[in-house]
Amino acid sequence: MATTEQFHAIGRRKTSVARVYLRPGNGTWTVNGRTLEQHLPRHVLQQSANRPLVATETEGQYDVKVTVNGGGVRGQADAIRLAVARALLKVNEEFRTRLRAEGLLTRDPREVERKKPGRPGARKRFQFSKR
Repeated sequence: MATTEQFHAIGRRKTSVARVYLRPGNGTWTVNGRTLEQHLPRHVLQQSANRPLVATETEGQYDVKVTVNGGGVRGQADAIRLAVARALLKVNEEFRTRLRAEGLLTRDPREVERKKPGRPGARKRFQFSKR
């Protein structure tokens, strides 16, 4: 293969889809053409997206290029986290035990429940009036 090998993975959460490309580098993050700090302004979300690299002690070893769309900031951050974890598995399969122990390889299956007809929301009902 080429000297600059690239690892690709997809992560999803709610309605967000993140495509991540890992390349050996110095730890530069690019999310939709912006830095990680610009795209995810909250520090907690930045830490969440970066957690797989921290867990595998590979911070600063890979340049991360992300394209993410759909959903809100939280869903996008979690989609990025899953995609980075999956890409790291392609880098080195031995990372699986550490990533699994941190719970970073499990796709969160929770989705928004659809609104039902004749109701104001998915589960909520209109106020009952006896008379």
